Amino acid sequence: MTRILIVEDEAALVTLLKYNLEKQGYETSSVMEGKDVLQTALSEKPDLILLDWMMPNVSGIDLCREIRKSYELRQTPIIMLTARGDEADKVKGLSVGADDYMTKPFSVPELMARITALLRRVAPVPVHENLSFADITMDFSQRRVMRGERNVHLGPTEFRLLQFLMEKPGHVLSREALLKSVWGGSIYVELRTVDVHIRRLRRALNKDGEADLIRTVRSAGYALDYPVSAE
Repeated sequence: MTRILIVEDEAALVTLLKYNLEKQGYETSSVMEGKDVLQTALSEKPDLILLDWMMPNVSGIDLCREIRKSYELRQTPIIMLTARGDEADKVKGLSVGADDYMTKPFSVPELMARITALLRRVAPVPVHENLSFADITMDFSQRRVMRGERNVHLGPTEFRLLQFLMEKPGHVLSREALLKSVWGGSIYVELRTVDVHIRRLRRALNKDGEADLIRTVRSAGYALDYPVSAE
């Protein structure tokens, strides 16, 4: 059974979320103190985390960073719940590792739809040949990405983004196409979200002077391509 960890300090909202999630067949647990989140997540290994931004003693932003630093939890999808609706706050939440973002008050059916879509996109992909481009290799059986001899740590959304880019090397993929492939067409996600996750993907792939293989095409989108050498 799919387990969802609810990290939220409002008891009424926890009750509402647990009721609706369990009605959909999910198994739930909850944490109301920020200091208990990482230990609980490591112990329970949830399939998805609903993470409130404003937790007692520690912010959801800091908790998201800690979760993404953990080898055991780095692939766990995170939806951040917050009353902060400014675009800058959304970008900040996505930049530290959240896969999606819901502003309070939110529609419960929409949240359920986003959970379903996110779990679908991080589900194990069918076993097929590994993908390779330049010195990057994607191993689907182990859900691992290597650049040369280095293990590249990616969250679930960055993994899907890289997969889509590597399936069409050299092709310029619009933000709309990336959204439809990675997030699905049934959920509204801002185009800016793609840019945030591309930045995270670049940071993970490019270390110690390694060439940036993701080409930005102004007003068009992104492509996985060999860098143009200077004459």
